[in-house]
Amino acid sequence: MTEQAPSDGTEGPAVVPDARSGSLEASRRARREADEAFSAFYRATIRPLVGFLINQGASLAVAADIAQDTMTKAYQRWSELRDPRAWAHTVASRALIRTFASVDEDLVGAVPEPTSLLARPDAIAEWEARYDARPMLASLPPRQRQALAWTLAGYTPGDIAELLGLPVDTVRGNLAKARRAAAAYLATKEGQR
Repeated sequence: MTEQAPSDGTEGPAVVPDARSGSLEASRRARREADEAFSAFYRATIRPLVGFLINQGASLAVAADIAQDTMTKAYQRWSELRDPRAWAHTVASRALIRTFASVDEDLVGAVPEPTSLLARPDAIAEWEARYDARPMLASLPPRQRQALAWTLAGYTPGDIAELLGLPVDTVRGNLAKARRAAAAYLATKEGQR
């Protein structure tokens, strides 16, 4: 803002807006709107993303770590993302595959500290045991488990094929095999009751 003498004959400075201050305010407003949009995305996506990773075979602790890392990357690239949900699922899925492929063991001497995603780290096994689908998903081969996890997250075979760079027929075939295996697993489980 710059001060100039008033042109109407009165005394005192008149405030004339500076072009830079207008652009600075617009920049702040845009940043605030972007932060609010990301915050809403984070709240709506973080827990389903953790579940998506668990459905692919991750433990709760690994899934929570990967989901949080993915969200950090999403925030850093927020203005570039066209479809943040698909981007987050793709990045998290690839991170999980890298984790599975890694031969490094990350042994801890103590239970991890509580976080908002993992309120009671000592109850991970209890939490995992509550979900009946987890043992069924764990029994599937990795590609079938991946296809089913993406489907449970709300993606179509065409979406999955595009995001993972696979032929649609491959995704559909893995999904069909996963569904047959899931049906057989559930039938066996019903027969045991």
